Amino acid sequence: MPKVFLSPSTQEWNQYATSGNEEMYMNLLADRMEPYLRASGIEYVRNDPERNVGGAISDSNSGSYDVHLALHSNAAPEQFSGRLRGIDIYFAPKSELSEKLANIIANNLKMIYALPDKVRALPTYELGEVLRTKAVAVLCELGYHDNYADEAWLKNNLDRIATVLVRSLCDYFGIPFVPAGPVITGTVVTDGSGLNIRSYPSTSGKIIGSMPNGASVMINGSTDGWYVINYQGITGYAKSEYIVY
Repeated sequence: MPKVFLSPSTQEWNQYATSGNEEMYMNLLADRMEPYLRASGIEYVRNDPERNVGGAISDSNSGSYDVHLALHSNAAPEQFSGRLRGIDIYFAPKSELSEKLANIIANNLKMIYALPDKVRALPTYELGEVLRTKAVAVLCELGYHDNYADEAWLKNNLDRIATVLVRSLCDYFGIPFVPAGPVITGTVVTDGSGLNIRSYPSTSGKIIGSMPNGASVMINGSTDGWYVINYQGITGYAKSEYIVY
């Protein structure tokens, strides 16, 4: 299953127009993404808030991730302070996959941002979290936090933004987006045979594991007759008719 390194800003010194700061709200956004990531079967690790950008890059590169997703909000240059609005999604100019993901995110954010013509996917030639990571990487600048209208949009739409970001990851990975719900413990009930765990909710999905009859399993979400499950460290899909709770 896909695995994401989730890297919300550690820039607590970037104050918002009225209250709070970039680190606070990007971590609140990441908090809201987690249930949707779990429900959709996307494994994730978050950055260490005590480490800087270099630490996040190092930690990401020390693991095996499919995507490195950096979450930020923007601030205008001093001469334009408070006057700019918009969302910029930065991608690595030499990576087709990075550009693909950035465009998916930008297009989906246009549906919830008040000024869709100001949502852009842009190449970057200097952002280390995009250029120096092994994983496919994008960096999201989710509005200008020194602008009152953008700050209000960010603060009032954290759950919608989280939903769009996870839905975008699902679109990129080619897996169903599953709405978040409570995590439930279930029990495998078969005729005695094992229950396959698959990489996609279909009998044609690759088998990535198996659960014995009577096994206890965590159910993170449900989609079209399949549960998104976690069993002994394996995240995948299993037929819901063979799991009871």
